[in-house]
Amino acid sequence: MTTISSLLPLVLFLIQLSSNLGAGWREKDRRAWQYCIVGAGPAGLQMGFYLDRAERDYVILEKANISGVFFKEYPRHRKLISINKRHTGKTNKEFNLRHDWNSLISDDETLQMKYYSKEFFPPADTYVQYLNDYARKLKLNIRYDTNVQNISRPTDGESFSFVDQHGYAYTCRILIMSTGYSLPHEPSFEGFEHTEGYQTISLDQEEYEGKSVLILGRGNSAFETADHIIGSTNVIHMVARSRVRMAWETHYVGDLRAVNNGLLDTYQLKSLDGILEGDISEMAILKRPDGRLVLVDQYEMDLAREENMTDHNIENHVVHMMPDNFALREPYDKVIRCLGFKFDNSIFNNDSKPMMGESKLSKFPKMSANYESTEVPGLFFAGAISHAVDHPKSAGGFIHGFRYTARALFQMLEVRYQSQRWPSVPLRITELINHIVKRINEASGTYQMFGVLADVVVIHGDNMECEYVEEFPLKLLPKFTELTGINASQVIVISMEYGKDFSGPGKDIFGPQRATSDPELAHLSNFLHPVLYYYRALPTAQDMMSLGPKDILPDPYRLHHIVEDFLTDWTAPVSHILLLRRFLESCLGHDMRYFFDTTCFQLAMTHDALPLSCQEYYMKGQGLEGNDIYWGHINEMQDHLMAGRYQTEVTESSPVWAHK
Repeated sequence: MTTISSLLPLVLFLIQLSSNLGAGWREKDRRAWQYCIVGAGPAGLQMGFYLDRAERDYVILEKANISGVFFKEYPRHRKLISINKRHTGKTNKEFNLRHDWNSLISDDETLQMKYYSKEFFPPADTYVQYLNDYARKLKLNIRYDTNVQNISRPTDGESFSFVDQHGYAYTCRILIMSTGYSLPHEPSFEGFEHTEGYQTISLDQEEYEGKSVLILGRGNSAFETADHIIGSTNVIHMVARSRVRMAWETHYVGDLRAVNNGLLDTYQLKSLDGILEGDISEMAILKRPDGRLVLVDQYEMDLAREENMTDHNIENHVVHMMPDNFALREPYDKVIRCLGFKFDNSIFNNDSKPMMGESKLSKFPKMSANYESTEVPGLFFAGAISHAVDHPKSAGGFIHGFRYTARALFQMLEVRYQSQRWPSVPLRITELINHIVKRINEASGTYQMFGVLADVVVIHGDNMECEYVEEFPLKLLPKFTELTGINASQVIVISMEYGKDFSGPGKDIFGPQRATSDPELAHLSNFLHPVLYYYRALPTAQDMMSLGPKDILPDPYRLHHIVEDFLTDWTAPVSHILLLRRFLESCLGHDMRYFFDTTCFQLAMTHDALPLSCQEYYMKGQGLEGNDIYWGHINEMQDHLMAGRYQTEVTESSPVWAHK
């Protein structure tokens, strides 16, 4: 016989099931959140991860039925140019992210691109799989098949409202656009209709067999296209307004990468292909009766029309007016536009539409250094479009860069909307050298976003304590206290930088003087290296506005370059750590040497005051007894100094790790 008590577990289960189903339906029907992220590409997923782990009220809205739909189509020739360096000789995940340009940041060790592809430049289809695994494994709150339209911001300014393709209305307080560059850049010129766009060209190499092709544009997509068809064509010519900018010259990953530059070989080795500079807006493309295409001068076209010439006569006239050795005088079978993409602001209503940038920033929405729209408060940008802040210098337009700028944006949102403090590590001054050395040798965010994100050491009180803040946007340094919630005046900024005069198109970056290993010439380092700025007071906004085009920060009270290192390993006891210690001592006014227990004991017996390391470690029973290895190391350092290499003093300063 069934009793009430025996039915109780079943009843409780049904009640819980009903509650869960009800909650599920409520969540499905929900239309309002604090944070709305538009776009489930890499940047949208990365922002979603940060908000999700902070347990914020958020949603990611994606018009497609999968994440990363952009990579289903682009790059057209299906090979990424972001490197997948699976082996570095180290197991430190943070260090390895310096050389992994595809993985997003997460708390799941399986979500690393090295587990998805062994190829140095992975297939785009594999990356689509990776992104969807990322979304699924991390259980991010994503609404697929939701096409955001008609974004408005009411006059009260409290929230954004918009609708989807079904007319359902949504609201959110903070809107984060992570849609990337979704709109092809299509300039207006006569004969545009005779050209084909990168987004629609055929990938069948047979269609280019024996053809002459003109490519408009000179970015990676143009060279990617040329590389794909170069074995089939008669000739490939490439026209763009500016000269070729090689990534290895400029140290900007958005410039032409070596993986795509096959056409430069055939051009420079005179195998018919070639590149030219010219403004397409000053040209026109005519279609001949035989279907072939001719590039002509738009100015001559306009003059001919003023004389009421027929189309046939116009063609003959403009061709005749060109020099008989005009480089592009031969007709083409195909003209392909590879002119890039830009941000699409058409989903905004006029009351909330962000303005577009100007000149070289015309493909980006206008934004401040905190990634917020300059016209629309509460509207932020993440991912490739946030690259407006550091274009064309650092890696903010690419996955290995914007995974960190997204984190910086998240931290600023936490301070502003959640009344949180920017995370920091409290340190005693005696711990500072160790922490700096660890960061400059491992940190991936400041390494990838060089000159944009930097670590900031906030010095407190009597210079005995400090807080270490990671990956703060350098352009916002005057607003440090406001944006972090940390009171600061005296600070040390630790930035990764290339030499000011090393990067740029046409620079001799392979010359014999390209690098130095002499610490006394550290300020002449060209390759990426740590630079420390000591300020007694935070720079002002006016100081930042007065910077020169190559300056990262205003002149500090003290400046220290750690000499570049071929192995990017800044742990040499003399060349790197000793000089770093001396710099910190000059800033803080403390003796920051480390002493063995025996010396601390002797000093305690013979002096009224002890060095900091003796106070912090020996007197607390945490000191280190010297041995032959350590003493031998110190003697080796002393030998360097005796040789006259450095004008400084070392008694028995042990390595920074000696007290551990």
